[in-house]
Amino acid sequence: MIRVFDDLQAWREERAEQRRAQFTLGFVPTMGALHDGHLSLVEHSRRENDRTLVSIFVNPTQFDDLNDLAAYPQTLDTDLARLASAGAEYVLVPQASALYPDGFRYRVTEHELSHVLEGAVRPGHFAGMLTVVLKLLNVAQADRTYFGEKDWQQLQLVRGMVEAFMIPTTIVGCPTVREADGLAMSSRNARLSPEARDKAPALYRALTGHRTVEGAIAELEAAGFAVDYVEDHEGRRLGAVRLDGIRLIDNVPLGRST
Repeated sequence: MIRVFDDLQAWREERAEQRRAQFTLGFVPTMGALHDGHLSLVEHSRRENDRTLVSIFVNPTQFDDLNDLAAYPQTLDTDLARLASAGAEYVLVPQASALYPDGFRYRVTEHELSHVLEGAVRPGHFAGMLTVVLKLLNVAQADRTYFGEKDWQQLQLVRGMVEAFMIPTTIVGCPTVREADGLAMSSRNARLSPEARDKAPALYRALTGHRTVEGAIAELEAAGFAVDYVEDHEGRRLGAVRLDGIRLIDNVPLGRST
């Protein structure tokens, strides 16, 4: 039976009991509105650990647009039911006041990768993301922590932070889970209109279907997308677009483009 913790100290006490029993722990941090991509991370964790913890917390400090924060879907009851079916043993649902007793006066900043791609168009996003992930890692005390490769830049920054601050957890990147038409699964997809949902897979096709960034951008703009960027970086082709006001991101290995 799944156990839900909304108190950080109660979770710390539970984790201490697990360690005394020599149980390994896998951790999946999320912002809720869970889909099959999130559940694939739970599956990875269950294969590699004795117990799995999932956190659900819509982190306000990583939103550069307050309207986007207000519109972010919150479906806690459905999320808990899905996690129970997926076999997660524990869920952490902390309050913002517990995670930010300092009011976000102290924060984690990175001065290279966080300033390009998503960082260039979403000022402050990565400081908020890295800060909350650091806090959650310290609370979870997990042996392994699982992130999806869809948020490739986030994954690289978290890996770098864990190495830089010598945090005793292993960051495990897991493949992007896609719909049958190629669209990367995302909580934001639920906000797409039926017409926009039909058009959205064009992002994946554009990233994989062109030898050049310029060709991908031209195809997306012709299809009606507002393109924030398409760039090749460290062996990946990454793209971010807006469609009917909804922001979508994706990335593919460069060798997959034709």
